[in-house]
Amino acid sequence: MRPQVTAFFDDATFTVTYVVTDPASKAAVIIDSVLGYDPKSGWTNTEKADEVVAFVRAQGLEIAWILETHVHADHLTAAPYLKENLGGQTGIGDRIGTVQQAFKDVFNLDGSTPTNGSQFDHLFTDGEIFAIGSLEARVMHSPGHTPACATYVIGDAAFVGDTLFMPDYGTARADFPGGDARILFRSIKQTLSLPPETRLFMCHDYAPNGREYLWETTVAEQNATNIHIKDGVSEDDYVTMRTARDEKLAVPVLLLPAVQINMRAGHLPPPESNGVSYLKIPLNTFR
Repeated sequence: MRPQVTAFFDDATFTVTYVVTDPASKAAVIIDSVLGYDPKSGWTNTEKADEVVAFVRAQGLEIAWILETHVHADHLTAAPYLKENLGGQTGIGDRIGTVQQAFKDVFNLDGSTPTNGSQFDHLFTDGEIFAIGSLEARVMHSPGHTPACATYVIGDAAFVGDTLFMPDYGTARADFPGGDARILFRSIKQTLSLPPETRLFMCHDYAPNGREYLWETTVAEQNATNIHIKDGVSEDDYVTMRTARDEKLAVPVLLLPAVQINMRAGHLPPPESNGVSYLKIPLNTFR
């Protein structure tokens, strides 16, 4: 089964949103959408989401799901906006509560923020199978970058979130709360045990060494050439490399606002008495 995959690249956050379509039925899902956000002013915008809306309507697609591979730390999700305009259910891996609890403590959030994943319409279990028209989709729990990362295998394509990048950029960091380099290695190896011809779609690309932006590769290419985890790299060597590399990485620019929104399935914090929603920025606590 070969789904049609259409990519929308957000150059402000280097994020790729996918519309994955069953050509036979026009059923489709949206994976890892982007809500525009200006960290200087606090304003949001739907420019990139509107591109997705226009495409879906022009193609006459029926959106079944609006999926997240994980709670993103580098962009805000547009899931509620897309659901309002296109329908569909929101979904994420069922370990989301672990991430919510960790960041609830970071932000000292009150009881208005549940940590059971109830903000999402559906929580996918590891190995769960669901349909997109005539296409079969399967969920692979892929922890390590975060405890709740999920890979969606749809026909001959897999959407890997932040676990992997293009082979010349490597793999995800594992130093966020609940992250673990050893677990990430095992998750990636599980993904790379899919058939060699499986198409792999990245959530981000940063165009190293000035090349053009790319976001599609294959299991075979990753196993042969990924600079961090190609065939022959041992688990211990990977953990040593990943740990040393993560110690030098800066906190993502949008982590503090993004996590607070994304752990709520894209919903803004409840407005205060003046009708304005506020984010919390912990001082001298998060590294």
